Amino acid sequence: MRALFKEEPGAGLALVERPDPVAGPGEVVIRVLRTGICGTDLHIRRWDDWAASAIAAPLIPGHEFYGEVVEVGPLVHDIAVGDRVSGEGHIVCGTCRNCRAGRRQMCIRTIGLGLQRDGAFAEYLSLPATNVWVHHSEVAPELGAIFDPLGNAVHTALRFPLVGEDVLVTGCGPIGLMAIAVARHAGARFIVGTDVSAPRLEMARGMGADEVVDVSRQEIRDAQRALGMREGFDIGFEMSGAASALPAMIDNMNHGGRIAMLGLPSTGFDIDWGKLVTHMLTITGIYGREMFETWNAMGAMLQTSATLREAIARVIAEVVPARDWERGFAAAESAGTGKIILDWTEL
Repeated sequence: MRALFKEEPGAGLALVERPDPVAGPGEVVIRVLRTGICGTDLHIRRWDDWAASAIAAPLIPGHEFYGEVVEVGPLVHDIAVGDRVSGEGHIVCGTCRNCRAGRRQMCIRTIGLGLQRDGAFAEYLSLPATNVWVHHSEVAPELGAIFDPLGNAVHTALRFPLVGEDVLVTGCGPIGLMAIAVARHAGARFIVGTDVSAPRLEMARGMGADEVVDVSRQEIRDAQRALGMREGFDIGFEMSGAASALPAMIDNMNHGGRIAMLGLPSTGFDIDWGKLVTHMLTITGIYGREMFETWNAMGAMLQTSATLREAIARVIAEVVPARDWERGFAAAESAGTGKIILDWTEL
């Protein structure tokens, strides 16, 4: 098969031929049709400090995908050849305390698809059957390819009840944009999105944000005044990882406010711990998706809401033939773009 491959530590990827995967007893083989390019994949291609510390080459990266099952192992149930699927990229041990308690997203021995195990930037992919998500209703291949990041957005957005609440979203990259759409679908009152990219802020309005703030030029309180808010935000989604984002969010939360934090900071930063205590704020870290409550929730929402499906689809900026993968990665690197999808039927 052809695959994007990192043969050894260092910058770069190459489209080369690799051995076809084989299904183990509890695994399936999937013909990959579409893949999403994630920020993690950009780190792996650049081979920055994070990639050097977390990734072991040789490796086929990629973890956002949609495909068709072509082989099932003898111990696999409820998955058939021909099923259209996506997959959970966190492969868990099944035996640690959290796994046994049904909290698989908190497994202490997680292996990442496309990080510590060959991933989806290839014509074929093997995956444990327990990680396969079968699309029982019609899902467009491009939409299926972003179920992984959509799951990040849904996990973040549904961490706290949203009906009638005022929501602040810091960081309007693709996952932040999808979280805005989910919050709107789930019944939030006012939603404010912040970023420093004008195109992304414009997209945030299209996803359902009532106000947007360019934090390089404006204050978040300006949006509160424009909306007639008398108190701070009830719920915060920190999606950016920017050092200034969480302190600014804390400054704009109502007493008792709750923050779901998905953005990964690259450096440490100071926050006002006194305000955190005296304002009785809650900050919860979010990682990946709940297995598989998040998958059930996003599947159900997309199945029953054409409006949400259309909003999420708008996050996809371009579908690029896999043979032009370098152009796709360059587009994904550019500021202000949405999701870039590689089409593996066009090699």
